[in-house]
Order: sequence, then structure tokens, then C-alpha cells
Amino acid sequence: MQVSTQPTELYTLQLPSKLESITQLENLVEEIADRFQISEDTFANMMTCLNEIATNAIIHGNKLDPNKKVIINAEVDGKKAVWTVTDEGEGFDYVNLADPTAPENLENLAGRGVFIVKHLADQCAFNAKGNEVELLFKI
Repeated sequence: MQVSTQPTELYTLQLPSKLESITQLENLVEEIADRFQISEDTFANMMTCLNEIATNAIIHGNKLDPNKKVIINAEVDGKKAVWTVTDEGEGFDYVNLADPTAPENLENLAGRGVFIVKHLADQCAFNAKGNEVELLFKI
């Protein structure tokens, strides 16, 4: 059995609820990808998912309220990266989302984010309230 020799590293960001804040998250994803030599495919999936989730947290969760924060935590070791994104909003019903692959929804411009994230992340879990999501990526 191979034991990971790389210690777990913790990262935290508190982003103001404005879209420009996403740049700080993108910089952190790049820093972690470089540090842990994450493959290009996993890096692309991670960047896509985190960008989508953080954007949703800013727009839908915190309603672009500059007094509300989006808190992002990453716990990374040599085998996996676990990201948690939490907003200060009311949450949402992530169980009863419309299927973006249904014929009546194919031309909708919105409503695909959670569907995409669930397919790109190795694991995706929401808290009961729906204002926090945990994403796991094997690295």
C-alpha cells in the first residue's frame, strides 16, 4: 500500500459578492495545480466547476450583495483536492432541478451549471440548505 507522503494543505478565500472576485479563485486554482502537478484535464475540470459554483454563489446565493461573502476552502494532498464553496444566501433546492438534457430545456441559456459540475467533479455534495457545495477531484 502506497502512503501519501505529501501533507494536507489548507487554503481559504473570502470573496466579496462581485463577479470580479472570481479572478482570485482562478489564481488559487492555478497555484494549487502548479504546486501539486495536477494534470491538464483535472485542472480544466476543477477550473470549470469552481468558476461555475462560485459564480452561482455570487449571483444566485448572495444576490450580488457586496456585504455578503463567498467562502472557499480547499484541502489538498497528493491524491485529492476537496473544495468547499459556501455563500450567505438562502440556499436552493438542488434535488428538483430541471433536466437540462430534456428536449424542452435544450435551448435554455441557463440551468446547466449543477448538471455540468456533477459530471466533471469526481464527487459533488450539497448541504441540506443548498448554500454549500463540496467538490472532490482525484489528482
